[in-house]
Amino acid sequence: MLKRFLVVLASAAVVLFNSVHAAESPATDLVLLTENFPPYNMAKNGKNFAQDENINGIATDIVREMFKRADITYSLTLRFPWERVYKLALEKPGYGVFVMARLPDREKLFKWVGPIGPDDWIMLAKADSKISLDTLEQARKYRIGAYKGDAIAETLTKQGLKPIVVLRDQDNAKKLVNGQIDLWATGDPAGRYLARQDGVNGLKTVLRFNSAELYLALNKEVPDATVVKLQAALDQMRKDGMVDEIMGRYL
Repeated sequence: MLKRFLVVLASAAVVLFNSVHAAESPATDLVLLTENFPPYNMAKNGKNFAQDENINGIATDIVREMFKRADITYSLTLRFPWERVYKLALEKPGYGVFVMARLPDREKLFKWVGPIGPDDWIMLAKADSKISLDTLEQARKYRIGAYKGDAIAETLTKQGLKPIVVLRDQDNAKKLVNGQIDLWATGDPAGRYLARQDGVNGLKTVLRFNSAELYLALNKEVPDATVVKLQAALDQMRKDGMVDEIMGRYL
């Protein structure tokens, strides 16, 4: 009787252990996060939350193909705001975020796969604006709109330009047209794409002040072998023309 009881108890312990282990183990190798950043990442319904197949864009399509070739499983969520997405990828093992500008201040915080695409930094003005700039310093006397938590806004703040930040970058297009700001510090091609989506056309570039590259940033606990496999897959995609093909779908 005692022997039977011990067998049953041992079996129950195994079941309990397996259940706990399954609950703690991720269903995928990596949890990927992104934000609405057209044309690189977009929710198909235009909202600030979407998952998996309900997300598209240049970077999203590139990342999907990259993970497929590397044979690494993942889940994908688009959410808001950017600061939360960034913090999760920074703090949680097994997490990653894209697309992110690879800046010196961020270099040691993540493991990087890329570049996925370019992101030039520009100042946009209304078509009839008389503003003419040769340097970023000359923009100091103007009201500059930027996107809260974005690398562009952070850089301008560090240089003492005091940008007026918003939670959605596309809101700056309307603010520019309505005269609430004089300049919009944004990325190219992202800024122009966002402006067109809101029916704003004819903005002109008055300054191009930086060229950045956009990456998939992975939590530092992600194994180096995973990073190497993903980078190799992306390099092959660039070599065989797949990256250019994907970009051509949107631009």
